[in-house]
Amino acid sequence: MSTNPSPLWRVRSGARSWRCAPAPAGVRAFHSALPDYAPTPLPELPSLAAELAVGRVFVKDESSRLGLPAFKALGAFWAVHRVLAEREPGPVTLVTATDGNHGRAVARAARLAGQGAHVFVPRGVSAQAVAAIAAEGAKVTEVSGPYDEAVRLAAEAADGPDSILVQDTAWPGYEEIPGWIVEGYATLCAEIDEQLEGIGPDLVCVPVGVGSLAQAVVTHYRSRPAGQPPALLSVEPETAACVLASLAAGAPVSVTTGDTVMAGLNCGTPSSLAWPYLYGGLDAAVAVPDAASVRAAADLAALGVSSGPCGAASLAGLRAVLTGAGAEERRTALGLDAASVVVLLSTEGAPAC
Repeated sequence: MSTNPSPLWRVRSGARSWRCAPAPAGVRAFHSALPDYAPTPLPELPSLAAELAVGRVFVKDESSRLGLPAFKALGAFWAVHRVLAEREPGPVTLVTATDGNHGRAVARAARLAGQGAHVFVPRGVSAQAVAAIAAEGAKVTEVSGPYDEAVRLAAEAADGPDSILVQDTAWPGYEEIPGWIVEGYATLCAEIDEQLEGIGPDLVCVPVGVGSLAQAVVTHYRSRPAGQPPALLSVEPETAACVLASLAAGAPVSVTTGDTVMAGLNCGTPSSLAWPYLYGGLDAAVAVPDAASVRAAADLAALGVSSGPCGAASLAGLRAVLTGAGAEERRTALGLDAASVVVLLSTEGAPAC
């Protein structure tokens, strides 16, 4: 019998009957027209299915997306396109805060559009990630505080006629551009539908920072009028489990974050735009320790999938739910059995050496 302790986890009833409007049309066509666009792989990993006693496990591999090593390019490119389309022609600086991949994606989109970028990075972001953002031509400001502080400073820096904040978290009064970023992520979900060729997943596991990708996933699967919708599981670091805490409170709350190898998920406050979707459409949330994510990344690498700690969090979360003390109760709560199909979202590639 496993001696693994029960995970930090919360399950909710009624999420699969919750409904919302679908993502707007046109996003996939925009991405498809980009020179570097191609659907990212969705390999099947039978050994994980056997380990976890489910029917099939697929991994959406976002290690190379539009020339960048993470899914974030989908949202940043679409949002920058929308921002610039609504402005008079002329120079502008796109400002953002980031734990790594979003900032690099905004900087790349700005460079391709002939515009400037200013990126704020909080403590804990690797020197390598900072250098990658700077290599895109962006001005980089390193912040001694956490992610929420970097967001505040970025918003202050963008308070001028020649600067625009392109942030992937929302708060009251700032929701239009984050909404465009979420819309951009719809392409990822549409690709999964095509790649599964009519097979409906029974569970989708999504890593969560402020919740924007999870909002897109909830929108995709909870906007369908018919059929059996999948269970949706969010996964966070134990040191930054703001969505788990918010679900427990029944309202968005901020948590004090600590250090984690899952830097891109090291966020203390859910997006105000994402929150209603997370509260309405997530079946469950789980928090995982760094060691579990590191192990998951190594295991995915051995199976041919390049995944950083944030991307591998989905596998770490699935393992936490389906193994250890109380696993059968958690499996039942999610409606899983030996024939279930699971999709893991691996949101980033492994850091380059």
